[in-house]
Amino acid sequence: MTTPQGAPTVQPPSANGTRPEPVQPTSAPQASPPQAPQRRQLRTRISGVRTALIAGFIVLILVVIFVIQNAAAVNISFLGAHLRVSLAVAILIAAIAGALVMTAAGTARITQLRQVMRRDRRKTPTA
Repeated sequence: MTTPQGAPTVQPPSANGTRPEPVQPTSAPQASPPQAPQRRQLRTRISGVRTALIAGFIVLILVVIFVIQNAAAVNISFLGAHLRVSLAVAILIAAIAGALVMTAAGTARITQLRQVMRRDRRKTPTA
């Protein structure tokens, strides 16, 4: 509520005995000070390479720590081959083999999707 002059009015006390805050007049919103336009950061190939190198370096440090902590030798038998290698090397070889299987499956799926798209493109007449 405001008075005709635009001055704030005070509400009557509430049931719990506290006085509410004065009601401010509702006029046009206050204009914020002008802000300088924000410059967009440019992403270059070199900055991407730098970021990838830093991430790769961190991963390499973690792998070296992993190999050092798991240097105990283990016996591995697979398809008639009997090897004695460190535990870390065995785990890394298993991880690489898993990544290769995943890559092969992903490549097969992408090839399949491309064939379907190519087939659909041939069937659809262009307007």
